[in-house]
Amino acid sequence: MMIPLFNLMNRGKKLTSVKTEEHYFLSGDGKHKVRVCVYRPLNQKEKLPVVFYSHGGGYFAGNPEGFTDAYENFILTRPCVVISTDYRLTYTAPFPAGFNDCYEAMLWAKNNSEELMITDKFITAGHSAGGGMTAALTLKARDTQEIDIAFQMPIYPMIDDNQPHIKEREIIAPMWDSKSNKLGWKSYLAGLKEITPYAAPARCKNFKNLPPTITFVGEYDPFLEETKTYVENLKKEQIEVVFKTYPKTYHGMELNFPGSSLAQDMNDFTFNNYAKFYDRYILNKR
Repeated sequence: MMIPLFNLMNRGKKLTSVKTEEHYFLSGDGKHKVRVCVYRPLNQKEKLPVVFYSHGGGYFAGNPEGFTDAYENFILTRPCVVISTDYRLTYTAPFPAGFNDCYEAMLWAKNNSEELMITDKFITAGHSAGGGMTAALTLKARDTQEIDIAFQMPIYPMIDDNQPHIKEREIIAPMWDSKSNKLGWKSYLAGLKEITPYAAPARCKNFKNLPPTITFVGEYDPFLEETKTYVENLKKEQIEVVFKTYPKTYHGMELNFPGSSLAQDMNDFTFNNYAKFYDRYILNKR
């Protein structure tokens, strides 16, 4: 099977600049041993806030180790512990399995804060499908009040299952377009009778009390309109949002050209604003 083999890529990858750990817990449905990857500063001596990062891959591909550059940037920009879940992908089980794995991993982290050397402050983050997972997890944390989310970073998030069916929003581009988006949503929502905002956050009707948000999207990204609408809905509730649209840019373009000026600009936007929000909402520096 091609997809399972692809998802083994990068597994076990270590970073020399930060300490890497693996932990496991049994999923709430008792069907899966959830792997959690933890990244921390080499000489950590005190509890640090969590960046809870959900990896991308259309909900059917990827693993935590595929996004280690981002983890390193988070930790080196501001001290934190990055936690990323190897959640169940759609070829194993569709929604809500992967979503539940991630939310249960947040609760697991909170309940093991002493061992993990973390505070009760969480920052949720992720790119693409990981951005969609970020938005969904943040919604549930808001609804349950079980996790304190200081701010969220759903970067070009996959949040609207209706996009592939709206002709006016059709995108034909490399990496991820309307056609691949349709396949991603079909597999993620397979067998689902009711599509809730936890499955597709664009269906959310109540944006009150969501945390400050950082995001960006490209002009030729199939997630353009849903990201813009999401940002507008947050702003209507007086939620602080830092948002940028990159002209003539397709989905994940910085991953194809990591050494480009565009990739540098996107990294600067992401981590400079992460630092500003960290100082404001973690350290309470106004």
